[in-house]
Amino acid sequence: MPFHERPSRALYEGPERAAARSYLRNIGFTPGDLRKPVVGVVHSWTGTMPCNLNHRDLAAHASDGLRAIGCTPMEVNTIAISDGITMGTPGMRASLVSRELIADSVELVARGHMFDGIVGIASCDKTVPAMAMGMARVDRPSVLLYGGTILTGRFRGRVVAVHDVFEAIGAHAAGTITDDDLDEIEAAACPGAGACGGQYTANTMAMVMEVLGLSPARVNGIPAVDADKAAAVAAAAALVETAATKDLRPSRLLTRPAFENAVAAVAASGGSTNAVLHLIALAAEVGVPLTLDDIDRISRRTPLLCDLMPGGTYSAADLHAAGGTMLLVSRLVEGGLVDGSTPTVTGRTLAEEAADAVETAGQRVVGPLAEPFAVEGGLVVLRGNLAPDGAVVKITAHTPRSHTGTARVYDGERAALDAVLGGEVGAGDTVVIRNVGPRGGPGMPEMLQVTSAIVGRGLGETVALVTDGRFSGATRGLMVGHVAPEAAAGGPIGLLRTGDRIVLDADTRTIAVEADLDGRRPPPAREPEFTRGVFAKYAASVGSAADGAITSPSPNGAHV
Repeated sequence: MPFHERPSRALYEGPERAAARSYLRNIGFTPGDLRKPVVGVVHSWTGTMPCNLNHRDLAAHASDGLRAIGCTPMEVNTIAISDGITMGTPGMRASLVSRELIADSVELVARGHMFDGIVGIASCDKTVPAMAMGMARVDRPSVLLYGGTILTGRFRGRVVAVHDVFEAIGAHAAGTITDDDLDEIEAAACPGAGACGGQYTANTMAMVMEVLGLSPARVNGIPAVDADKAAAVAAAAALVETAATKDLRPSRLLTRPAFENAVAAVAASGGSTNAVLHLIALAAEVGVPLTLDDIDRISRRTPLLCDLMPGGTYSAADLHAAGGTMLLVSRLVEGGLVDGSTPTVTGRTLAEEAADAVETAGQRVVGPLAEPFAVEGGLVVLRGNLAPDGAVVKITAHTPRSHTGTARVYDGERAALDAVLGGEVGAGDTVVIRNVGPRGGPGMPEMLQVTSAIVGRGLGETVALVTDGRFSGATRGLMVGHVAPEAAAGGPIGLLRTGDRIVLDADTRTIAVEADLDGRRPPPAREPEFTRGVFAKYAASVGSAADGAITSPSPNGAHV
């Protein structure tokens, strides 16, 4: 779609559009500006979290880059919800809902103001996939840029990130650290602007966007506070012209091979299970079929090549210093594990971008193909009588691969957290948290407080967790989420009882309960907590986690 076929002309050209131009002429736009291609610079600045705190600054640099190529930038601000800050509270239910709202708002403003292109700036867990979803719907020349990772902190001589704080809460409850210890680690773990510093969801999705080709190589990995970030963003924003002249719209980039490449990168890096939801949802936006079985198949054939937090040692900033996402991709290209012919927004193929990766001598973040940290990737899909439509678990080199335990069943996260912190859960148990799925939550909140409390109390090797909710990318241990169907949709997890024996096995891809569930009477339907407003609308339109938790105007969230 070359820029001479600009939608913005319908807004700003000709005598009959004088009123539209009048609105803009005295707030900084000249008649000449309005004759140029108009590009929306869309971001999620908010003062509620460090993740997106640099977006307005980056938007200014992106706008400079657009003006340099003869475009007129128009800045737009959408919303964001912090997963980490809202974790463990009713506010956490807003997080996944925000993905849909952000995507809707990007689409709405781009269509309403008829942008000729989009430069999106995103950072935290949901803003990255949401920005991509909005771009995919509008399908105009687009460049997606990541605000950058936060740096790690230091606590008594060791590196710490936010997952260490969550685990310290469990240790504090167990009495193994003091109030002063907890305060000190709290003050140290998040030292400035940027998204959570491990291979959690935000950094996983930033990697995904480079591999899909929506983001230019070697830009997303630059940390938020790095001096190189501003110039890189300005130069990258100018690539919207390349996208226009070479017709590299999202629909041309988001192909089946590109999605398979992205799954391989997540699996090889030990990335967040949330990537499963977001990749399936984004694929649906462009009509590319992508299923849980596809993700499991690709992960099985892909070795784990990165030693990244939370399951490993290093941070996202360390990955950037080691050679970045393209270093990992170069390994995957070398092994024939990705299709290097897929295009990117730079106009070059993924293999061409990966060939320019520079590996830092002596780095230990990305291992060689011949010596993987595990022979298969981190994304594992389980099925069985407890999750006939599937469930997802992240397996790293340090995760137990199987567990048979006694169920301790809780309806909601708070009851489970109180039980863990209160010592009710012990070695050999399987914590079950239900009615926290996409519809039941509503909003499918993350269970990081509970999983971190389990690890913090020293039970990470002996206690498993099963939920129809989801997990933070910072979760570690044998924690199985996305159980589908969820309890609120009549799934078998709703029939479990405390005392049931649950079998989990990553090698056989099994999630099962040793009980005859068919003979059990389903519990009474729960009254919805919300009957109006955004949560009610979401619960009425959201589909299964197995299908990406996509909202749809169709009944029961069926995607059409």
